[in-house]
Amino acid sequence: MKDKITENSIRLFEKRGFKETSIQDIVDSIGVTKGTFYYYFSSKEELLMDINLGYINCLLEKQKEILADNNSCKEKLFEIVYMLINNIKDQGSAAKIFFREMKNLNEERLALIVPKRDEFRLNVEKILNEGIEKGEFRADLNAHIVTFGILGAANWSYQWFDPSGVNTDREVAEIFVEMILEGIQTN
Repeated sequence: MKDKITENSIRLFEKRGFKETSIQDIVDSIGVTKGTFYYYFSSKEELLMDINLGYINCLLEKQKEILADNNSCKEKLFEIVYMLINNIKDQGSAAKIFFREMKNLNEERLALIVPKRDEFRLNVEKILNEGIEKGEFRADLNAHIVTFGILGAANWSYQWFDPSGVNTDREVAEIFVEMILEGIQTN
């Protein structure tokens, strides 16, 4: 039942927004009472935190697997970008909630999520710095800023990418990484 509440809440939050969705809306959508909701969650904010933690923990787990591989930094960068875009199929709605509704969490709850979000970003930055050291990436690269650019492009794809559209998730990831590594001007 907890999963059903969470799944329906994600859909409602995506469609209406966190603030505009009431607990009554959530329980009505699955035909249960508020008592059922409160059995699993103490508040709507706790539910939002649970959604956000589930999302970021899943990404970190997948990212750690990629980092553990003995691939080149370029390959690791591609795998992370591909993972983020591929993730839209299963987690696209949760991603939208994560990025759009995090502002609705209090400081105590944010303190559980923000360090995990930062860990994900810093892991990407480490790949770039390692690639600079190994000569895979330009020596003058500002890894800190480039990391934000990469994550900004990949994370914004949750707003527009359609997994059943013309381009596959792999094709989009390849385009992104080519653009990141090669730029867009002719040589």
